[in-house]
Amino acid sequence: MENSSNEFFFILSGLNDTRTNRQIYFSFTLLVYFFTLFVNLTLIMTIVFENILHEPMHIFLCNLCVNGLCGATAFYPKILMDLLADSHMISYSACLTQIFVIYNYIFCEFTNLAVMAYDRYVAICRPLQYYSIMTPQKVGKLLVIIWLIPIFETTVGMIMTAKLPLCGSKIDKIYCTNWEVVKLACIDTTLNNLYGYILMFLHVFQTFLLIMISYIHIIRTCLRSQVEQSKFMETCLPHLITLINFTLSVIFDVMYARYGSKSSVQALRNILTVEYLVVPPLLNPLIYGLKLKQIRCSVGRMFSQRISAVK
Repeated sequence: MENSSNEFFFILSGLNDTRTNRQIYFSFTLLVYFFTLFVNLTLIMTIVFENILHEPMHIFLCNLCVNGLCGATAFYPKILMDLLADSHMISYSACLTQIFVIYNYIFCEFTNLAVMAYDRYVAICRPLQYYSIMTPQKVGKLLVIIWLIPIFETTVGMIMTAKLPLCGSKIDKIYCTNWEVVKLACIDTTLNNLYGYILMFLHVFQTFLLIMISYIHIIRTCLRSQVEQSKFMETCLPHLITLINFTLSVIFDVMYARYGSKSSVQALRNILTVEYLVVPPLLNPLIYGLKLKQIRCSVGRMFSQRISAVK
């Protein structure tokens, strides 16, 4: 690894093909980042300030947007700096921090989506008991679970990675990932790989199983009622789109990191590896904002009030 002032540095080689059009890439990336911040913050502020939206479903949606901002902010500032820099390097501590935030974002997203599926199950399959089940205390506990479990899982993985002696410095990506750092280890990494596979299986499989069970009950209930079908289309369809979009994005990155060809076009490799950091945080608030009538009306009312106040 590179050594400067007792600090180790990794070399990020994923941007080597962007030197000729860096200003264009920088402008486009900055625009996407600002728009991602805008749509997420708009939805968060709308839910926070509109009392009518202080319901479990909207609270979990607000949490989803907060997590999306965490994932996006772990990626965009560094890539924006690298697009204008001649050398693309990241310190060891900054690399581990980026890995921690990104992996926590992934696990938190899956947990949040599982909790949202459970909330829709209660709302559609047990509507008369909804507010007795989804009490403020239970919502608070679920929010703690959404954040606490991923933080614990990611922390254990980071401790294991931080203990590895490294014999290389080149990361063949535009940002840091645990998989790329572990590959640079000088010693056997079977334990790290095993923990990663177990974690992915237990966390992702269990949350996906919970979502599937919830939707089996939801669909079974909706088949018996036109009212519930309408509720499904309004509240569950955005959730399914969000789930499928995020799951496919993560699978693309994981599969390409392990089995992708190193000889493929660098731009294609970059797109496949950043999709889950770019697309879900950008599209999630748009999907919910356009599909959920209460949020759509609240956003319109909030902007109308701001425009009236300016005038």
